[in-house]
Amino acid sequence: MVVTEAEIGQFVGQYLWPLFRIASFFMAVPVLGSRLINAKARMALAVMVTLLVVPLLPAVPAVDPISIQGLLIVLQQVVIGVSMGFILQVVMQVFVLAGQFIAMKMGLGFASMNDPSNGVSVTVISQFYLMMATLLFLSVNAHLLIIDLLVQSFRTLPVGGEGVGVQVFFDIAGMGSWMFGSAMVIALPLLTSLLVVNLAFGVMSRAAPQMNVFAVGFPITLVFGLILIWFGLASFLPNYNTFLAEGMAMVKNVLGVY
Repeated sequence: MVVTEAEIGQFVGQYLWPLFRIASFFMAVPVLGSRLINAKARMALAVMVTLLVVPLLPAVPAVDPISIQGLLIVLQQVVIGVSMGFILQVVMQVFVLAGQFIAMKMGLGFASMNDPSNGVSVTVISQFYLMMATLLFLSVNAHLLIIDLLVQSFRTLPVGGEGVGVQVFFDIAGMGSWMFGSAMVIALPLLTSLLVVNLAFGVMSRAAPQMNVFAVGFPITLVFGLILIWFGLASFLPNYNTFLAEGMAMVKNVLGVY
């Protein structure tokens, strides 16, 4: 049996290029791409998914993997995978940002803790919201849905094709304003209620100037804030479903999956 160099390159490229897209996606996507999961475990998962997916994919172009064109194809796959994961990360960061808004208004801005999934310090309210969003992400099988979208991306954005357009990067950058607006949707009821509480303390300080408003107002604002967060949990799931659906729609728009 004679195996030519071109056949070896074709076989390697058939598995190598999809692996770059899948591995970069798993490195950037929420939950699966968090620091709680070892990098070796993520790479093993990417290799396993690649072995399962490649037989279902169309043939890749006959390009030498170690050539300049092969390098460009690798960069293209990495950009596609990272773009998909980054969009979903923005969706999860909506709840972190909403928790930051609420904590600053309650006076808990100094009460921060390390977020093990991202390796940064966030407020305790942000960590609480992020934990709930992560559990909901897993409970609705969104991790399976995003893997399905990843597999579909090889049909709409095949290896060696045109890849994502320039407009996609502008759309991803525009998600910054969407993230702040969505976070305000979650935090605005609590911010408005706490504003009314602070106005009441302002009236009290004018009526009784001898009262130390800071000593009395901080614990009351904190208690009212916790109560309002408890009442606000009733709207957490509808807001989560809405924002996750919008994030998935953005991913489908990037991939051209409809």
